[in-house]
Amino acid sequence: QVQLVESGGGLVQPGGSLRLSCAASGSIFSIRAMGWYRQAPGKQRELVATGTSGRNPTYADSVKGRFTLSRDVAKNMVYLQMNSLKPEDTAVYYCNAQMKKYYSSTYYDDYWGQGTQVTVSS
Repeated sequence: QVQLVESGGGLVQPGGSLRLSCAASGSIFSIRAMGWYRQAPGKQRELVATGTSGRNPTYADSVKGRFTLSRDVAKNMVYLQMNSLKPEDTAVYYCNAQMKKYYSSTYYDDYWGQGTQVTVSS
């Protein structure tokens, strides 16, 4: 079964840094895109950063200049380096991937990790 597993969340003081990791595993033919979303209590889930094959990463305006997305295609992994963290970055961060199990599949399916908590507080 295809799955995504996140790690790297935790508690950090404002101005600090964290690095999130996400690993895709299982039967995978190809991955078109991998990225990160987040959801704070009482708010909608929002895009943080995504990396689509053949294109530069896309970032939410609120994290531009502070967060950096990177991918290790060979390892089916995606990372999110988060610097200059702010209290408003506090949320559950979810890994997302558009993956195809078979060459003959018509569509890329959307997969989600279980989420990792990031708390920015002094």
